[in-house]
Amino acid sequence: MADIPTTNLDALQSFSVFADTLNLSEAARQLSISQPALHTKLRKLGEQLNVPLYVRQGRLLKLTAEGQEVARHGRELLALNQRFVQRMSGAGSKDSVSLVAGEGAYLHLLGKALTRFRSSQKSMSLSLLAGDRERAISAVDHGEAQLGVAPLGEAASAFDARPLTCVGQVLIVPTAHPLASRRFASLKDLHGQSLIVPQAGRPHRELLGQLLAAEGVEWEVAVEANGWALMLQFAAWSVGLAVVNAFCPAPRGTVAIPLRGYPPLTYHVFHRAGQRLGPAASRLSEGILDQAEQWRASLALPQHWS
Repeated sequence: MADIPTTNLDALQSFSVFADTLNLSEAARQLSISQPALHTKLRKLGEQLNVPLYVRQGRLLKLTAEGQEVARHGRELLALNQRFVQRMSGAGSKDSVSLVAGEGAYLHLLGKALTRFRSSQKSMSLSLLAGDRERAISAVDHGEAQLGVAPLGEAASAFDARPLTCVGQVLIVPTAHPLASRRFASLKDLHGQSLIVPQAGRPHRELLGQLLAAEGVEWEVAVEANGWALMLQFAAWSVGLAVVNAFCPAPRGTVAIPLRGYPPLTYHVFHRAGQRLGPAASRLSEGILDQAEQWRASLALPQHWS
């Protein structure tokens, strides 16, 4: 029978710290050891597992697929060890939950659920990470976060995912704009308009551009801005018109007009497939789902509109 490789638990846990920073100096500082000592630990761990854990790309370090798996395992060991130490010390096991979501989801979808969770579960530790859809998927998949909230699209089948809410798009226009009195707007109404859009290559910019091109709509870039908050502020300053998720409240001096022709996004609450959630994560997930449509009610949008 072939020998089964063994691993050093301390090295696994050290690697998970390194994986969060991808910086040997910073990881060594957090672990209170020297950089050469950390480098030796990681090298020996890779040798024990007989796989490359990370590679250098120019001046940056990047985890390999195997390294991502090892980092996830190390994070799970760290969490398990923390609960064990707390129990043995008599402090009791403090349940914890980590959530990753985008800026817009935090600002406009999750606020009430998070407030209620913190007020009712004061003994539980809550960690919040921010990132776009790709970052949320990666964080949950690699064990950096237990729960994620994002529009998963086709990726929903790769997780244990539950639909949270369906969000359409609205056009943010100044109250003095000719379109401000419209009940609905169409993509063709954007012909000749100056639009506030994310930088080239961002999903929202690319999809909006494709949809407008398919309708033969000519438009121009008023300004490039990433993030709903900045796009909304520029619209309030009359820099241009903005197409944003319908959960974004219209700033003062503007109105939000439902935009037809842009496919709605279904946001999900999700976790890794097969992962058993602890009490804190389960309660937070249920709390988020309970408050799923609060954004729609607060903006007085019809339940059926998406």
